[in-house]
Amino acid sequence: HLELIQTQIETQKIVHPIEFYQFLLTLNLHSFLRSALDCAYWDLFGKLENKSFAELNSIQINQLPESSITISVDKIENQIKKIQTSTWNKFKVKCNHYDANSVQSLLNLDYNIALDSNASFTNDDCLLIQDNSEFSKFSYLEQPMQTGYENYKILNASASANWMADEDCHSILDLVKLQSHYKSINIKLVKCGGLTPALELITEARKLNFKIMIGCMTESTIGISAGANLAPLCDFADLDGANLIANDIAKGCIVENGLIKLSNKSGLGIQLV
Repeated sequence: HLELIQTQIETQKIVHPIEFYQFLLTLNLHSFLRSALDCAYWDLFGKLENKSFAELNSIQINQLPESSITISVDKIENQIKKIQTSTWNKFKVKCNHYDANSVQSLLNLDYNIALDSNASFTNDDCLLIQDNSEFSKFSYLEQPMQTGYENYKILNASASANWMADEDCHSILDLVKLQSHYKSINIKLVKCGGLTPALELITEARKLNFKIMIGCMTESTIGISAGANLAPLCDFADLDGANLIANDIAKGCIVENGLIKLSNKSGLGIQLV
């Protein structure tokens, strides 16, 4: 698909990235490709202007959230062992169904843990969780059920559980409907379409008092660096993608034992290896 639009992209004049994004929207691209082009353009524009993404957007880098590392679906004893032997401080534990004993084992640990059920919980599971204050020990509970209002309408944002929308939140158009049900949202650049819509999403989400996480897929340092540039605007970070691959292709922002270290170079701070 990129080859089909290559000429259209190459003939564009250098304009501000927000204006360039309006052009991208006319091409009807998949959000993954739109994100790649939008992030690449922010990097190019910053390098041409000799300014960082933070400088271009007047982002104050006062405090960065610490990133979690993902603990994949496994037997609970194996997951706990990974947590206890890790050099990271924050963990996102994945599961594929609700198991009371496993969840209680995690709650008994003295670690910063979030729970990602991969949309595997039932209505009854979620009602049990949000009515039990002990579950507020989890820093967040991500995408508990299959997507769609008919599922998440039973979630209560006022309950002690910090429900976090992932696949239920793609754009600012989703926010008002989510507000009564989710406390937090997970912004992934490849899901929302890039840095430009992510900035807009953060602005609107703050107006509605959502907590915000900058998340990722399994990505190289290119994708992680792009996301890391938004970390100063977020409450949570899940930017372990490049730490989980062996064939990284770039240098840039680093996530080391959960600590996010922004590059001081222009653009997104990315250099191909």
